[in-house]
Amino acid sequence: MSSSQKGSSYERQAPNRDFPEHNAPENARERATGWFRDLRNQICAAFETLEDELSGELLESLGTPEAGRFERRKWDREPQADGSSGGGGEMSIMRGRVFEKVGVNISTVMGTFPEDFAKRIPGAEEDPRFWASGISLVAHMRSPLVPAVHMNTRHIITTRSWFGGGGDLNPMFPVEEDTQQFHAAFKKACDAHNPDYYPTFRDWCDEYFFIPHRGEARGVGGIFYDYLNTGNWESDFAFTQDVGKAFLEVYPQLVRKSMQKSWTDEERKHQLFRRGRYAEFNLLYDRGTMFGLKTGGNVEAILMSMPPEAAWP
Repeated sequence: MSSSQKGSSYERQAPNRDFPEHNAPENARERATGWFRDLRNQICAAFETLEDELSGELLESLGTPEAGRFERRKWDREPQADGSSGGGGEMSIMRGRVFEKVGVNISTVMGTFPEDFAKRIPGAEEDPRFWASGISLVAHMRSPLVPAVHMNTRHIITTRSWFGGGGDLNPMFPVEEDTQQFHAAFKKACDAHNPDYYPTFRDWCDEYFFIPHRGEARGVGGIFYDYLNTGNWESDFAFTQDVGKAFLEVYPQLVRKSMQKSWTDEERKHQLFRRGRYAEFNLLYDRGTMFGLKTGGNVEAILMSMPPEAAWP
């Protein structure tokens, strides 16, 4: 793919560029929303299975707590000025014995961007109305030996249309084999659609999940993409689905590798410090946090990504 062809498909900064016609089917919004809900259900089921699998000495040392289960709570966005629905979403939160806190949230919202924010969104400066649907996941693990993780995918429509998302691994103690396995899963998903996707989206992830004031990466990367519109909606939707499937396949494997291991007080202390870095990034730099707050989203759902406990030196 040439550089000019790349530019027509995805760019890292694209507030006002022209998008091709996405050629979306009439039921595009329903299909995207349905997929995000289905993916949520699959992930929650897989994570509850991991909760059931914890056993042995570690479970006894924790006091043999019950396996965690997701609690779901729906929320509605404020109606629009014209009386139409603003949409809403559903939070799924679990506090368990493997997952200290994990949220798997879905939402579908619509409305009008504030004037100052509309200037930063493709297609919104000329018409500030929008529709957005997606899934967002953050898992903070009880064990400092099991990596935390983030994943989200979304579909946004203004006068333009595009997909975005990705996933990144945030280990407290990086393990090269785990890093390679995580990246390999996303590379496989990317390569099935375009050989340029993985190197481009990997580098974008490294740039995006960087904490400028600390001069360090938030984790060991993964992929991040936005403004994905190749002119073929079906293809872009299929890729976004494959990103979710890749995450669902690889992350439970990584959890199982280390979830039965015991840890020390020093390892827990280090985990809390790393969580502090995670909180700093999400509150200061994360686009999703800003988008949710600027569009009147549910604050609890937006800040679901915050760890249950963190520390600073």
